[in-house]
Amino acid sequence: MTDFYFPMSRKRDRFIPGRYGIERREFLRYVAAVSAIPFLPLQSQEPVVKSPRFAADPFSLGVSSGDPTSDGVVLWTRLAAGPVDISGLPKQPVEVRWEISEDEGFSSIAKKGTVVALPQLGHSVHVEVDGLEPWRWYFYRFHAGDATSPVGRTRTAPRAEMMPEELRFAFTSCQHFETGYFNGYSHMNQEDFDLVVHLGDYIYEYAGRDKLPRKHLGGELHTLDDYRQRYAQYRTDDQLREAHRLFPWLVTWDDHEFDNNYAGLVSEEDGVSPEVFLARRMNAYQAYYEFMPLRRRSFPSGSDMKLYRRCRYGRLANFHVLDTRQYRTDQPNGDHQKPMTGKVFDANTTMLGEDQEHWLMSGLTRSDATWNVLAQQVMMAPLNRGDLELPKYSMDQWPGYEFSRRRLLRFMHERSVPNPVVLTGDIHVNWVNDLQLDFEDPDSPLVGTELVGTSMTSGGNGGNVIKEYERARDQNSFVKWYNSNRGYVSCTLTPSEWITKYQVTPIVDRLGSPMHTAASFRIENGKPGAQKIG
Repeated sequence: MTDFYFPMSRKRDRFIPGRYGIERREFLRYVAAVSAIPFLPLQSQEPVVKSPRFAADPFSLGVSSGDPTSDGVVLWTRLAAGPVDISGLPKQPVEVRWEISEDEGFSSIAKKGTVVALPQLGHSVHVEVDGLEPWRWYFYRFHAGDATSPVGRTRTAPRAEMMPEELRFAFTSCQHFETGYFNGYSHMNQEDFDLVVHLGDYIYEYAGRDKLPRKHLGGELHTLDDYRQRYAQYRTDDQLREAHRLFPWLVTWDDHEFDNNYAGLVSEEDGVSPEVFLARRMNAYQAYYEFMPLRRRSFPSGSDMKLYRRCRYGRLANFHVLDTRQYRTDQPNGDHQKPMTGKVFDANTTMLGEDQEHWLMSGLTRSDATWNVLAQQVMMAPLNRGDLELPKYSMDQWPGYEFSRRRLLRFMHERSVPNPVVLTGDIHVNWVNDLQLDFEDPDSPLVGTELVGTSMTSGGNGGNVIKEYERARDQNSFVKWYNSNRGYVSCTLTPSEWITKYQVTPIVDRLGSPMHTAASFRIENGKPGAQKIG
C-alpha cells in the first residue's frame, strides 16, 4: 500500500501534487473511499428489547427538540446507563415510546409512536414528528420500560405564508466546560424564547486540566467513545440540559466539536496522516449527530456530514444555517493575524465550498422573508487587529478568505437580498458591525449587519480590557460596539424592526451570576446597519 502522507501543517502550504510522493488524483480517490466508509447498518441482529429494566434513570441526559418546521419538529433523547457511563447499555436495540401533547398534562395527545434506540448510535433517538399545527407550543416525553423522561417543551414554526407579529430567539456559542459554569443558560431559561440558536463550540476537545473551575474527563478526544463521553459530561450541566428541555434548538458546529481551527481536510497539527484525520473526524461527526436534535438529512456519511440547511419562520425570518469548517480551503496565509495579501485574494480559496455557496445564494435569491439570517461561525467583518500602519486580519475568519467574503457581499447587494443579518460566534467577545460592500471606502454602501455574540464561558470571567480589541474597536469605522463579557444575545423580530439585547453574565468561575443588558440595538426593516438604543 502507498505510504500516504498529507501535509496537515498549519497553513504554510497546501497539498501540491507529486510533492509528497502521491499524485492529487490518487489522494482524492483515497479521500473519497474513506469518506464513504459507512456506519454500521441501522439495524441489528439482536432482538429488540421491548421491556427493558434499568438500574438507574436511563434519561439522565435529558430531552431536546430542534429543526422546527410549520408542521413538525425533531424530538431527541439518548438512553444511558449513567450520565457519563461510556460502557453504555447492553449492545441490544431498545424500544422507546414517545408522545407529544397539546398540554403539559398529556390529556390531549397530538401524536405518539415507538422508535428503536440502536446501539450503533449510542442508543440515541431522533423522532421526526409531522402533522402538527403551525406556530404553537407542544409538550413531549419518552418512555422505555417503566422509566419516563422529563417533559420537554417545543414549538413549531409558522406556515410559509404566515407573517407572525413577533419572533424571539437567543443565540450563543463557545461553552468551554472547564473554564466555567453555564450561568447564562440559567437566565436564558427564564426568558420567553421561541428558539435557541447555537453557533458552535458546543464542546471542547482538549484533555482535562487541573486548577480550573471544572475538569474534562479523559484526554484529548480521538475515539467515538471519547467524544460521546465529552458530550455526556457537558449535558450534566443542569442549566444546559434545562435549556434543551425548554426550547427548540437550531444548531451548527465550529471547530472544537472536532479539532481546533481545522480547515476542510487540514488539521491544526503538523504531519497528521489523512487516514488518522478522517477517522477522527468520522468519530466526531457521529457523536455530534448522536447528541443533537437533527433530522435524517444531517445523518453522517463516513467522515462527511451535511449540516447546512434552512429553517423558515413564515414570511418573517428565514434562517440559513451555514458550515464554515467542513468545506473551506486551508487558511491561505497561515493562521493567526496576517496582512491581507497574496492568497487571501485567490479566487480558488473558499470559506463555504462551491456547493454550499451556490445553495446559499440560490436560497437568498428566492427568499421572500423580511429578515434573512445567516447563522454561522466566524467574524465576517474585516476587523483590523493590527494597527493603521500595518493592518492585520484573522486568517481563520472571513477576511482570510477575502475573495469569498467580497463575492458574497456583492451578491447580496446586487440581488437586493432583504435585510441580511449575520449571526456570529467563535471570538468570545461581543461585537456589532456594519457590513459594507467595500470596507476600505467609508462611503461604500451598507449591505447588512453582523451581530457577534460572546462565549457562554470560554475565556473565563469577562469584563477585562483586551488591548488588541480596544484598538480594533477604535480604528475600524464599521464597528458600532464591543464588549468583553460572557453571556448570550437575545433577538426580537417584528415585520418592522429587529431588536437585539446583549445579555452579559460577568461571573462564570462559580455557580450563579447576575445578568444585565450591556447594550441594545435596533435594525430597521429596509435599512441595513444597527443603531444603538439609549
